[in-house]
Amino acid sequence: MTTSVVLGGAGFLGSHLVDSLLSDGHTVIALDDLSSGKKKNLQHLESVDQFTFILHNTCNEIHLHGDIDYVFNFASLASPPRYLSDPIHTLKTGSKGTNNAIQLALSNGARLVHASTSEIYGDPQEHPQLESYWGHVNPIGPRSCYDEAKRYAEALCMAYSRTSELNVGIARIFNTYGPRLSADDGRVVSNLIVQALGGKPLSLYGLGQQTRSFCYVTDLIRGIRALAATDKTGPFNVGSPDEFTIRQLAELILEITGSSSELTFMDLPIDDPLRRRPDISLATEFLGWTPSVSLPDGIRLTVDWFRQQ
Repeated sequence: MTTSVVLGGAGFLGSHLVDSLLSDGHTVIALDDLSSGKKKNLQHLESVDQFTFILHNTCNEIHLHGDIDYVFNFASLASPPRYLSDPIHTLKTGSKGTNNAIQLALSNGARLVHASTSEIYGDPQEHPQLESYWGHVNPIGPRSCYDEAKRYAEALCMAYSRTSELNVGIARIFNTYGPRLSADDGRVVSNLIVQALGGKPLSLYGLGQQTRSFCYVTDLIRGIRALAATDKTGPFNVGSPDEFTIRQLAELILEITGSSSELTFMDLPIDDPLRRRPDISLATEFLGWTPSVSLPDGIRLTVDWFRQQ
């Protein structure tokens, strides 16, 4: 029996990963301090024998008994309002939390899959972004608590990989969306859908011309599983290579929801990246992975889920 530990297992991505692992017969232990994850994301698993939830802050040492095959480090505040409101916890999770994930993997001879982020590229001066790009990050700006925590975490993983033979794979995750996004977590897809369904004006920053690449959650989880199944370290960009302006996203959401909401425009946040699109050549070549869900199809599925809530 394969045993996987998912740190941040009650979060948006973590809970979908838990479902995927269980569907493949893994025994899964999910740890989460519920600072952003939600117990209801795992409510449907309460009677599943192969699943265990533990309330735990990964900044504290992790003591688990029994053989562990995989450790998935998905513990972090990931939405801007949440990490901006608690920057110290964000930095400690990226540093102490990642170290504890590494120690858990090393002590069990487990493969660690570390969830990094496109934010390590900052406001990129290279487009699209390759894994070889070192990034353009403001190390003391308000967003630095998240960006630098993730950059440090990658450095820590690589140091242990070189000195302690840590078996690690690093995924740089780009904008992901889908069911279980929190309505109040400040991510652009959930913000715009909630506003459209509520008949409220859709808030765009600047003129809405900044770009992002949106990956549906099931595609993202397939990429994470593909990385786990290899011995590759990476890092690997995991995200959609299709680039859209935020205004295009808003107009698509208006079309799919049938909302008559208007667009409103606000000042750009500090250090908000103007363009973001991954080059996924390495993930395609070494992991055999490409996303398959189109943005219109994924938005329809996400809108349907929000309507049911």
